[in-house]
Amino acid sequence: MTAFSKAVVSLPGSERIARHPHGGRVIIYSLAEETGGALGMWETFSAPGTGPTRHTHTRETEVFRVIVGTYRFWCGDEQIDAPVGTTIVLPPNIPHQWRNVGDVPGRMMGIVIPGGFERFFMELERLGADTPEKIIAIQEGFGLIEG
Repeated sequence: MTAFSKAVVSLPGSERIARHPHGGRVIIYSLAEETGGALGMWETFSAPGTGPTRHTHTRETEVFRVIVGTYRFWCGDEQIDAPVGTTIVLPPNIPHQWRNVGDVPGRMMGIVIPGGFERFFMELERLGADTPEKIIAIQEGFGLIEG
């Protein structure tokens, strides 16, 4: 990781748009290369009843902040109901998943420390990964383990 020496600013309209494996939209605000590797940041939009399958990040701490909607998280053996305003900080190597359990489209802020994983969403978009097999192949390059 290299130091960054000036503010990283993401003005409206300058974000990068990608997608989440469950089909929701992702807006990426900060990339690792913009923050000297310190972090990556995005916002996830998810329809009711959707969310990723159980997975494990092997490289980064992941931070979630519920902005709109009601989510349920499974972190290791723990189940957490997460209304608006909930923040969850998850260290590496903890199997987890989340789901929008409300009846309205949800939004969450996501941050990874160190950065780098945010590019996963951009790769899904760039490569048109539309099958579980294609998604899993991309995940492996980002230190993400399914299950």
